[in-house]
Amino acid sequence: RIFGTCRVGMLCPVGRRAAASRRLLAFTRRLSSSSEPQSVRNIGISAHIDSGKTTLTERILYYTGRIGAIHEVRGKDGVGAKMDFMELEREKGITIQSAATHCAWGDHDINVIDTPGHVDFTIEVERALRVLDGAILVLCGVAGVQSQSITVDRQMRRYSVPRLAFINKLDREGSDPDAVIGQLRDKLRLNAVAMQIPIGVSGDHEGVVDLLERRALRFSGPGGEEVEAGEVPAGLQAAMEEKRAELLEKLADADEEIAEFYLAEEEPPLGVLRAAIRRQTIANAITPVFMGSAFKNKGVQPLLDGVVSYLPAPTEVTNCALDLDKDEKQVGLTGVSSDPFVGLAFKLEEGKFGQLTYMRIYQGKVGRGDTIQSMAADRRKVRIPRLVRMHANEMEDVESVGAGDIVAMFGVDCASGTTFTDGKTKLSMTSMFVPDPVISLALVPADKNAPNFSKALGRFTKEDPTFRVHTDDESGQTIISGMGELHLEIYVERLKREYGVECSTGNPKVAFRETASTRSKFAYTHKKQSGGSGQFGRVEGYVEPISSDALGQGAYEFDNQLVGNMIPPEFVTAIDKGFREAMLKGTLTGSPVMGMRVVLQDGLAHAVDSNELAFRAAAQGAFKQAMATAKPVLLEPLMSTEVAVPAEFQGTAVALVSQRKGTVNSMEGAEFVTIDADVPLESMFGFSSDLRGVTQGKGEYTMEYKAHVPAPRDKTELMVKKWKEQQAGKSEE
Repeated sequence: RIFGTCRVGMLCPVGRRAAASRRLLAFTRRLSSSSEPQSVRNIGISAHIDSGKTTLTERILYYTGRIGAIHEVRGKDGVGAKMDFMELEREKGITIQSAATHCAWGDHDINVIDTPGHVDFTIEVERALRVLDGAILVLCGVAGVQSQSITVDRQMRRYSVPRLAFINKLDREGSDPDAVIGQLRDKLRLNAVAMQIPIGVSGDHEGVVDLLERRALRFSGPGGEEVEAGEVPAGLQAAMEEKRAELLEKLADADEEIAEFYLAEEEPPLGVLRAAIRRQTIANAITPVFMGSAFKNKGVQPLLDGVVSYLPAPTEVTNCALDLDKDEKQVGLTGVSSDPFVGLAFKLEEGKFGQLTYMRIYQGKVGRGDTIQSMAADRRKVRIPRLVRMHANEMEDVESVGAGDIVAMFGVDCASGTTFTDGKTKLSMTSMFVPDPVISLALVPADKNAPNFSKALGRFTKEDPTFRVHTDDESGQTIISGMGELHLEIYVERLKREYGVECSTGNPKVAFRETASTRSKFAYTHKKQSGGSGQFGRVEGYVEPISSDALGQGAYEFDNQLVGNMIPPEFVTAIDKGFREAMLKGTLTGSPVMGMRVVLQDGLAHAVDSNELAFRAAAQGAFKQAMATAKPVLLEPLMSTEVAVPAEFQGTAVALVSQRKGTVNSMEGAEFVTIDADVPLESMFGFSSDLRGVTQGKGEYTMEYKAHVPAPRDKTELMVKKWKEQQAGKSEE
């Protein structure tokens, strides 16, 4: 199934043009109707920033006949890569939001989602992997497994997404695919098996050797569309046999059928071998590794063959929903188009024609004009006025789609994560994981009466669950929160470009937290009498850190150890709620409290004066009482930081990290060194410009939230003093 070739040799130019025309015609015919689930592949392309995801996607679209010419990231030619259609994406050369497209390879339809590589936009990866059946993990042949590679792997594991690995950039100096495969095994604990070996690396990279079929694949032509299958060079014969033996050994460890051949020292037939690789890839027992250079147009077509051959069809993946009519009992979805319709709205965009809702069809089929029902609380029925397939920012109308497809709808107002059915069943898909924001900024519009300010913020919060907006009670300022400096910077820029609202920002505000460092008892009575029935509630128990070894770990736990009916059971929920409300504002700096367990042991109620309001107030008073003797601790966010610099700047970069109170955990690499460190978030502001300054613009870094840890004593004292001054000033006013 190699593009433009037969098993050995190449088609003539006329043959290539005819083959391309046939593919395009077949694709156009399939576009207006739904495909059989067995011939559909839903894949995501994910990686660390600057590993070549969007470049790879551009080649996939070109070789599948979806676009007629290749354009590069950053839009240097005035066009830019197809999937980076936002002006900001082309200016900065990064992917900011995931983009979906649809293409065909052989007899298979492939829905592709290109995701961002920067950790600030990790929610885009999260919701893409939530609805995809398989993925391609792209790795740089020089840098190997990087921080965001680890994050993406964790997300893939969360949703049990089978993956292929593609080692990219083998044309770069210092590329070493064997080292990258070793990192896949050591750092990600993946059972990585090489499907190919390179024919040369760096400037000598010509192509790859297919280990299964023992043949060399070389790529030529203006866009690498001509793939010549030939004999393996004599100098690579030994390496090929060695790697092929390793492939069989690792596969035998995972697959019983191959193990029988291996123990009998027999060569498995090629069909049996491919079936075993597919079986174990879908089971997440192995990760097939392909390689090449997307920028130099090498190795992409065999990767597409791997997608079709080894990644699952929608019917081969287990998807479950919750039956709302049966106390949220988990039920399996069939993935068959003839069964009742179930779909999940996983991404929202505001377009010029209104809200665009991306939806994955898990079961059944849906068409333009059909009425579907939301499984949200309102159970609202909506009619689908328009159904489209997305090609980056272009839309292609379709009449109907079936199980396994990914489409978009116009005119359907809903929230991200809403499940839709045809009304015959009451099923709801489970929600996806949404990380908490780690940084906040005060946002001040130049024109306070700008009509689009609130509208824009409302749209952004609806589109992005990690972007939060609230008004500060004390200052009255609008506070925006997100996953990092770049995340918030992009939204401020979008406010200006898309809505014409100029804004200035205040100093970044770090998400500090508080916790108790020791167990502390409480025995608090809330009593209020003001004529008529009053309020009465008494609670006794203690608070303690969830983990005494790692303060701040966990969120909040409520343990009801009441014996008897000293407090009627109907008031326990109110007590729990009261503690939750009290934890929103700690006693040290007014920061939210985390990592706490509340144990309720005893209490007292009054037959007339006790009610939910009284016990909520009692819980709030008890919390303040307990925290006074619980030795509260201020927690600050610690970031797992990865700094990549040329070797000559290694010492300077380490010194820069140390100046910012960071702890260096490890350093790897020869020509290009990767420094892994833990650094407090508050110390990382402005780090990007400082790093560029000391490395002549050659250094880069990424960071990801790791945990909240106790802040140093001097920082705690400063924060407490500032908080007390603010409270004193507020009292005087």
